[in-house]
Amino acid sequence: MTDHAIDRVLVRIDDALSAPALNRAILAVTLIAMAGHFVLMWGAPEQIGAYRTADIPLLILFVLGGLPILGQLAIKLLRREMGADFLAAISFVTGIVLDEYLAASLIILMLTGGQVLESFAMRKASSALNALARRMPSVAHRKNADGEIADIALDDIAINDLIAVFPHETAPVDGTVVDGHGTMDESYLTGEPYVVSKAPGTAVLSGAINGEAVLIIRAEKRARDSRYAQIMNVMAEAEQKRPHIRRLGDQIGAWFAPAALLFAIIVGYLSGDSSRFLAVLVVATPCPLLIAIPITVMSAISVAARRGIVIRDPTVLERLPTCQTAIFDKTGTLTYGRPELVDVLAGPDFDADLVLRLTAGLERYSKHPLASAVLKEARLRNLPLDEVSHASEKPGQGLSGQVDGHDVVVTHRNKLVKSDPDIAALLPETTAGLECVLLIDGQYGATFRFRDTPRAEGENFVGHLGAIHHFKKVMLLSGDRESEVSYLSDLLGIRDSLASQSPEQKVAIVRAEAAKAPTLFMGDGINDAPALAVATVGIAFGKESAVTADAAGAVIPEASLVTVDELLHISMAMRRILLQSVIGGMVLSILAMGFAAADYITPVAGALLQEGIDVIAILNALRLAIRHDIDADIVEETRF
Repeated sequence: MTDHAIDRVLVRIDDALSAPALNRAILAVTLIAMAGHFVLMWGAPEQIGAYRTADIPLLILFVLGGLPILGQLAIKLLRREMGADFLAAISFVTGIVLDEYLAASLIILMLTGGQVLESFAMRKASSALNALARRMPSVAHRKNADGEIADIALDDIAINDLIAVFPHETAPVDGTVVDGHGTMDESYLTGEPYVVSKAPGTAVLSGAINGEAVLIIRAEKRARDSRYAQIMNVMAEAEQKRPHIRRLGDQIGAWFAPAALLFAIIVGYLSGDSSRFLAVLVVATPCPLLIAIPITVMSAISVAARRGIVIRDPTVLERLPTCQTAIFDKTGTLTYGRPELVDVLAGPDFDADLVLRLTAGLERYSKHPLASAVLKEARLRNLPLDEVSHASEKPGQGLSGQVDGHDVVVTHRNKLVKSDPDIAALLPETTAGLECVLLIDGQYGATFRFRDTPRAEGENFVGHLGAIHHFKKVMLLSGDRESEVSYLSDLLGIRDSLASQSPEQKVAIVRAEAAKAPTLFMGDGINDAPALAVATVGIAFGKESAVTADAAGAVIPEASLVTVDELLHISMAMRRILLQSVIGGMVLSILAMGFAAADYITPVAGALLQEGIDVIAILNALRLAIRHDIDADIVEETRF
């Protein structure tokens, strides 16, 4: 058997011994045994045979709960790993040898209690995938040539099949509407909080939730090739390739545990006194690592919750202060996600209200976020919406249809330059921001200019990331068009920006950046979920998608960059206090080790002294829970 195969076997055994269910069972047994110990101390005979009566529950605990700990210790020795829990396991054995049964029981309580708390707080790796899978239907309704509808499995859908999507059902495949008028909610997928109207000719994304009407769509892809399935595949790959991040306690314990053990062995050998070995080991028990860290982390989670921040993965609080690259999604993250129509520049032969009225009638059937801005402006001008007889919106083709007898096309400047340079010559000069071009019956109708308003605090937030939080690189990563992304990046002072990025491309970019340096990624749509999963730290912005929240380590439901800044400060304060508790406690332990080596501290006195060190570390860790001075550097500004 190869070394790699042996290591895989050891990992599986270690995983089994540290399984959450087993830890919960051992924790329950520990609490019962310790309670029994104290009860018997007061109401039972002092001695039964060779053992104190009160120690019998603890001896049973050592068999039921101690053996898994010793098994983990043996595996760590075979894998040449020495962390904080390794020295704790050594201390557990030492406690039994010293007949310090209660102290040994406390070691079990600390080990299993910390693991249970962490497994409870940590997000399960498959939760996001489960949330994705639950959204999809198990069957589809296929309409045959006779008009009859039969239920079939999703895998049996063929291209060009007619599929009926009933009210409030989820579209099983990508397709085009061939019959019916209604609406679909695509916000979970696009990240845009809009309900999109559907008419014959309009595109449907798999995973979109239907409204009140029955829609008949023609399947353009098989279910396994549709957009929703692609995102699920990317998410699964992201989960499998999630980087392993070593916890701070493990990093410190990796050198402290072997150093303390070696020192104890040397002292015992040179002195010839085994009690000195035991005394050194007892005072070296890394309780600040085992107790102060979870207390500090839980305090930080509590502080974050009071600020409206949900910490799903506690390790983000340790990682966040180490991040050097910040990557942001655009819409809904650095902007409010509500584009506004600011200019209607009509062509020479058209009236602005006429073009707006015809366009608004057609935009009811568009999935583009700018559609809502056109509809809003039409309502503000009290313009009626004309009847649409046909609508079509294909990727890269723009929006087109027949409105009140007119052929209306919504396109963009770059396409016109290639397809119709004569019309392109009539367009006004380009400006920063968003725009679309309207053609009415083949003639230039108007240019619409939009503004997706950046968050009021966005420029200050981006500007202070380097100076205050030591980020070396800030990136804007978006699926939107180049003109929109460039406009926002220039406005906020972001030098690195990439536009028109698919979820797969976002994952590749975030993974590449995370390989260079610890990376923070922020996004708000389900299309951001895979990138959130592969980043060193993923923060989900807003509360529109449970899937996005499942893929992130932290969630900020009430979207605000001020709250993000507060999270950064909370994590910095947590790491600072955590290091104070851990390093301060370890320094005291090292001093105590010196006195124990000189035979000034007995094993029993060392145990008591270590408890005092633990109390100091715990009290320092609790400071974070009562602090009220953790504030953001930026303030929420009012939009005008």
